Amino acid sequence: MNKYKLVLLLILILIINKNSYAEPDLRSKIGQMIMVGFGGTEIPDSLAYDIQQRNLGGVICLAYNLENPVQIANLTQDLQDLAATPLILAIDEEGGIVARLDENNGYEATYTAYTLGTVFNREDSTRSEAGKMADWLAEGGFNLNLAPVIDVNVNPTSPAIGNYERSFSADPATVYRHAAWYIDEFHKRHIMTALKHYPGHGSAVDDSHDGFTDISNTWSQDELLPYRYLIDDGYADFVMAGHLYNSVIDEIYPATLSYAAITSMLRDEMHFNGAVISDAMYMRAIMDNYEFDEAIELAINAGVDLLLYTTNMRDERSLPGTIIDIVSDKVNQGIIPVSRINEAYQRIMDLKRMYLNYTPVIADNDDAVPTQLSLAAYPNPFNQNTTIMFSMENAEKVNIKLYNMSGQLISVLASDEFNVGHHRLQLDSNGLSSGVYFVCIETAQRFAAIKINLIK
Repeated sequence: MNKYKLVLLLILILIINKNSYAEPDLRSKIGQMIMVGFGGTEIPDSLAYDIQQRNLGGVICLAYNLENPVQIANLTQDLQDLAATPLILAIDEEGGIVARLDENNGYEATYTAYTLGTVFNREDSTRSEAGKMADWLAEGGFNLNLAPVIDVNVNPTSPAIGNYERSFSADPATVYRHAAWYIDEFHKRHIMTALKHYPGHGSAVDDSHDGFTDISNTWSQDELLPYRYLIDDGYADFVMAGHLYNSVIDEIYPATLSYAAITSMLRDEMHFNGAVISDAMYMRAIMDNYEFDEAIELAINAGVDLLLYTTNMRDERSLPGTIIDIVSDKVNQGIIPVSRINEAYQRIMDLKRMYLNYTPVIADNDDAVPTQLSLAAYPNPFNQNTTIMFSMENAEKVNIKLYNMSGQLISVLASDEFNVGHHRLQLDSNGLSSGVYFVCIETAQRFAAIKINLIK
């Protein structure tokens, strides 16, 4: 590609980024930060309204929503048909006792994580079981599995984890290996995953479903190792924050509501670049100790990007509508920074672009042309490093290059054959000065580019 053609394309990208995409309003962005559940096996009118009119970000399905494979596929398709922005459709499919698809709704029983990681402890067994479950989710229309559990089995009798064999192993490295194989099988089917329960539920002697859960005296730094290893490998889907109080990390708040746990440790120290989802916000560990609006404010300011609730109604009113009202008011009062909303919204949109092939609606039907390749970067703007994410519809040779504003080639990030699927590259800021850059991806027939901002 000659320099003049490249410069013209970069100018076009600047124009598209500045003028062509409809920027959603504040309330629509907040809507994308909410995931809810519902009762029954059919979509209630209240939920349909939330999806259509409130730009709801996601829906979680639980066992009581799911009758059989045909009903499930129809339900998820009906949900997506209501949405202008594709929904994140989530389910808990860990294996064993926590598996929403099982012999009760037309599937089959699955092994527990403990059986896979400790009894068998074989890559082929874990991949086979994870691949089977991933196929079920893909066929059923789900795009997010709220799994794997990467809690370390410190306390085999822990009421929420060890007691149900939800942990792969007492060894952090073994947990990491099996989680990585599990995640890879879901990624092969274009399904997102969520690591849980950060910063580690495996040593707890209480269950956060039932009330305040203090892990201060039982938790150790080794419980973070599976997170560190996976993040270092480039993992950037979701991390689920647990309602776990740990005075070592934060003397006041549990992890879901803790800036120290989510922003300072998970993001700044461990360099996690994906999205943070809360554990269910109606668990008693939260509801017994915090006011409804207080918990929302604290969670968002702590760094939670997606608030999870297992119902869509509160006091006979729309729960998403109530949350949007609360958050909008707090933004307008300066209690929640609008930058926090924009940051969370962008993270969710980046994941939807990567996994759901979502492209924002172009505001004008003029000269703006959507790119032919899926390309994204997160975080953007960035300070130390950013993850370049791209998807391949065909296996082919790919060149990925970094240019400055003048169209000058700075570096070749990749030049290799890539298989079909989602891929990630890490871009480190070492040697780069603050400013605007362009990441360009090119195959024999296609080209795409994005603008990234480095702020040091």
